[in-house]
Amino acid sequence: MKKTLMAGAVLALASAQAGATEGMWLPEQLPSIAKSLRATGLKIDPALLSRPLEFPMGAITSLGGCTASFVSPQGLVVTNHHCAYGSIQYNSTPGRDLLKNGFLARTLADELPAAPGSRIYVTVALNDVTAQVLDAPTAALSGQARVDAIQARTKGLVAQCESDAGHRCQVASYYGGLQYRLIKQLEIRDVRLVHAPAQGVGLFGGDTDNWMWPRHTGDYSFYRAYVGPDGKPADFSAQNKPYQPPHHLKLATRPLNEGDFVMVAGYPGHTDRHRLPSEVDFAFGWEHPERVRLMGQKLEQIRQATAGRRDAEIKMADTVAGIANYYKNLQGQQASYDGSDILARKSADHAALKAWVQADATRRARYADSLAEVDRLLAEQQQIERRELILPYLRPALLNAARDLYKQAQERAKPDEQREPGYQERDQRRRRQGLEALERRYDEAADKASVAHFLAQYLAQPAGSHNAALLKALDLQPGMKAPAIAERLDALYAGSTLADKAQRLAWLERSPADFEKSQDRFIAAAVALYEDDQAREARDKALRGRLQPHYIKAMEAMIAFRASRGEVVYPDANSTLRVAYGQVQGRKPGADGSDWHAFTTLRGIVDKHRGEGEFDAPAEQLAAIKARRFDRYGVKALDSVPVNFLATLDTTGGNSGSPVLNGRAELVGLLFDGTLDGVISGWSFNDKLNRSICVDARYMLWQMKVVDKADSLLKEMGAL
Repeated sequence: MKKTLMAGAVLALASAQAGATEGMWLPEQLPSIAKSLRATGLKIDPALLSRPLEFPMGAITSLGGCTASFVSPQGLVVTNHHCAYGSIQYNSTPGRDLLKNGFLARTLADELPAAPGSRIYVTVALNDVTAQVLDAPTAALSGQARVDAIQARTKGLVAQCESDAGHRCQVASYYGGLQYRLIKQLEIRDVRLVHAPAQGVGLFGGDTDNWMWPRHTGDYSFYRAYVGPDGKPADFSAQNKPYQPPHHLKLATRPLNEGDFVMVAGYPGHTDRHRLPSEVDFAFGWEHPERVRLMGQKLEQIRQATAGRRDAEIKMADTVAGIANYYKNLQGQQASYDGSDILARKSADHAALKAWVQADATRRARYADSLAEVDRLLAEQQQIERRELILPYLRPALLNAARDLYKQAQERAKPDEQREPGYQERDQRRRRQGLEALERRYDEAADKASVAHFLAQYLAQPAGSHNAALLKALDLQPGMKAPAIAERLDALYAGSTLADKAQRLAWLERSPADFEKSQDRFIAAAVALYEDDQAREARDKALRGRLQPHYIKAMEAMIAFRASRGEVVYPDANSTLRVAYGQVQGRKPGADGSDWHAFTTLRGIVDKHRGEGEFDAPAEQLAAIKARRFDRYGVKALDSVPVNFLATLDTTGGNSGSPVLNGRAELVGLLFDGTLDGVISGWSFNDKLNRSICVDARYMLWQMKVVDKADSLLKEMGAL
């Protein structure tokens, strides 16, 4: 069966064996599970959900890492507070601490530019391009030649797509490279911060409550999308006007109750449910524990270096939040994996697949060699990762900026179509904005403390185990102790002007020759590292190109095997539009041994409030709760406004900010988290444990109306 036919067959598969709560479905798969959708409580025609450019899917947008949705005809976008956190942080200073106090633009003129590089992506077209990417000559290649050929074809497709100015296009890979799609999105570059609640609402519970239940977090914020006077995407300008989306969501008109149908549409980032047993064993046997160790130490170094310096804490807040979230997630995954039968089940399933392949001569000829070869190549890849996982922790942030700038200078000497992905003209605006953002995202003391800490560990390793190019570029020696490392780093940082924004930006226009004669210490180190960087990149490309055809065959065999048993196969998450559905539902018992109720209430905020740190609710909110000013958002059965709720929705990172819709496609909440013992679902779904945590729209509206007095926004959304 040809790959394109196999991919088409995958999309058509449906089975009653798939649990109602499992599946991050491609929209076009949904009609094939219409019966289950209706039985769970969907009221609208399931076919409406299969059309990604129409309502309601057309109201869902990507922020390039989080999900959001339009909620008014004037480009108002709602997402999570933690998704807008970078923009809140970027606009904060000790004298105007928006992180702590929140922000509300009373008028359009009061709205603030989001952090540099912020985007809102609106999908306008999707097409299967598998035949163009993997034609017969390309499919026959291996090694770096294969990777280069695929890159050339995808860059050509993207360039043709982006000839329509104002759009960003990508070729997304599914099933390990078995299928490819070209996705065209309107790239809205003028994004403005409209409203964010105080930290004591939007981040209530902080890291302590992250991935935990019960939860009482108002994890919501608002952006607005702007376009130029001609209606096309444009950079920030006072003359720009709010974007008018073709579709926007409306707020629910009926109360949400336990047992009700809910669905979530968004851009989940990454899952690993189709990983092979050897990959599972490596991830949980070494990679995840090592990442947890490194991230925990990095967080501690940053916290120590910024303690008592509020400006530094603000600058590093977005970095700390990102690392801390992943750190706790990996800890939860590992805790769930340890002592489980996940590897045993994966191994048994893989053994059954191999037996099925061996039972038929045609299947044996098509798949057997690849199933054997893929594990050998994965082992080679894993050995490299064991050696090099620590390398990013050893490089100063400004050295990374210098390495990127020097590579950009080298790539600029080539015709645009021959440049590496990430270094074409289409990428230059984002590169400039990233360099600008360092002004409010970089603290030298914190960076230096972290690098020194990890270098001390690294240099204590046995001689011969180090990256010689890195040591030479930084003038380091194996066995060097902390005082000598600190002295070297002091000289390195003092010998560079890249901490100055104007100096950083000036390097965007300079030639390789300018870099090579520079006396700037970080620039010189970047030049010294370039040959090694290129060699490792070529090595990785060659290995990836050897691995990919065998991995594709392994995925194709898995899909065919499951199809022979009548089982559904949806692709792992890859930051493209997906839909999950389920019900509002608690857990009996929860991870802590107690019954988890479906909804939390305002009483929990009062009970958790400590007046400091992570549990510091605003005084205005506490007063409103004490006075029982529930307005129309109170629920009699709860004797409160509902705050957060649990649902059996299959979600992962990237779904943050995704709108939660009821059976009539009305907005009832925002997805913002999962539970710590359920994050293992990214590797192995467990319907008994899996719960997603959502902020109830009634709590968001109550906070906006009763506490923050955001009446103009409420009117705009049709809530007043």
